[in-house]
Amino acid sequence: MWIRSLILGSLLAQPVVAQSLSGAEFDAYTRGKTLFYDFGGTTYGVERYLPNRRVVWSFLDGDCKEGIWYEQNGQICFVYEDRTDPQCWVFTRSSQGLIAQFEGNPEATELYEAADVDEDMICYGPEVGV
Repeated sequence: MWIRSLILGSLLAQPVVAQSLSGAEFDAYTRGKTLFYDFGGTTYGVERYLPNRRVVWSFLDGDCKEGIWYEQNGQICFVYEDRTDPQCWVFTRSSQGLIAQFEGNPEATELYEAADVDEDMICYGPEVGV
């Protein structure tokens, strides 16, 4: 009996590791939404998730970049119209929303889904000039 208690106690003492979202889970959670992300307590950017794994990203400056996402090696990778190199993230869910960790590296950038942001995603048209 005490062995079962010891084993149960050691299992409960283990840290809970969040499961990263698969591509299907990520798609089900994000499709049709516009999500704002925080970094260090400040709103960092916003992304609109469209059908067929298409996205629109902005750093909240009105300059929006269209892109696509795909799943690769347990990460969700994004390629945007102005960058050919993929930006890969590991997404997990918390009670407050998504957490995105760049390349799954605990030392790298970690973004949090912002709740109740009183802003709209604004995309200005293409730059025109003479």
